[in-house]
Amino acid sequence: HVCNQQRFGYINVPVKAHQTLEDERVNFVHLTLEAMVDGPPMQRSGHISIPPKPLTKLGFDEIFLINLVRRPDRRRRMLESLQELEIAARVVDAVDGSTLNSSDIKVLGVDLLPGYYDPFSGRTLTKGEVGCFLSHYNIWKEIASQGLQRALVFEDDVRFEVSFPARLRRLMEELEGARHDWDLVYLGRKQVNAEDEAPVEGVQNLVVAGYSYWTLAYAISLRGAQKLLAAKPLSKMLPVDEFLPIMYDKHPNEDYKQHFAPRDLQVFSAHPLLVYPTHYAGDSNWLSDTETSTIWDDDSKQTGWVGSQKTLRDPRDAGGHLRSASHDEL
Repeated sequence: HVCNQQRFGYINVPVKAHQTLEDERVNFVHLTLEAMVDGPPMQRSGHISIPPKPLTKLGFDEIFLINLVRRPDRRRRMLESLQELEIAARVVDAVDGSTLNSSDIKVLGVDLLPGYYDPFSGRTLTKGEVGCFLSHYNIWKEIASQGLQRALVFEDDVRFEVSFPARLRRLMEELEGARHDWDLVYLGRKQVNAEDEAPVEGVQNLVVAGYSYWTLAYAISLRGAQKLLAAKPLSKMLPVDEFLPIMYDKHPNEDYKQHFAPRDLQVFSAHPLLVYPTHYAGDSNWLSDTETSTIWDDDSKQTGWVGSQKTLRDPRDAGGHLRSASHDEL
């Protein structure tokens, strides 16, 4: 009999008649990545020897991986996943909001955007959200100071879709070839509104981004980083995934938007998405350092994910599955 209550191992997705050995290799890499999400990585036999994989930055000037020092398991999984994908990333220690007291936050120049409340739970900003914002903000500063023309940013809870490197390369090559001005491209996000988004002319699998949550993974240009910094967001902070839609003028709250000008960030999104979260609120292994935290200026007020919709699975998403047809999109 077949029992699906325990994990006994993995079987590679069979390739179709028209597919090649390269397709078989890509499927096997994806299987390996999925195994890392579900449990410890698979170990190669001691009887097999393979040369180390050459790592690349996929045409970007730098690839950043944001990780909290106290989450070494996430760091290890992401680095092993990126190595399987032959991607060279640099780990950036995230700002740990839990270590910041109210005085620290004030010294950093952080103040709450007037009138901000979480749209679902009604709570104000958490220390975890302050740390998350500062982590991305520090990367934007480095991009601007070093003059990096384009960079890639990953958080440490990313689940990659099949053929991620090839699909990302093609997307960016087509975007550059179409000569569209761009500041930021979501590779993974939660689309808030249900309506269709306009396709980008001359680029397959790219749309003009509407109101979105999450900062799982994105490409950002030098001009995009400069625009975000010029908005001086630390003195009027709200969660980073609320700030971005304000800057490309797709946030529904007009009161929030009036604090930022100009709101001319040019933002697109991969469609279908190239990455998804490893876990969602309610999953047995879900953990959020932004949702489960304390209020930004009051250590006594604990927060949790109950009431927030941001971290729930989007029923429209089909990511995170071993799909043998994914190569047909290449």
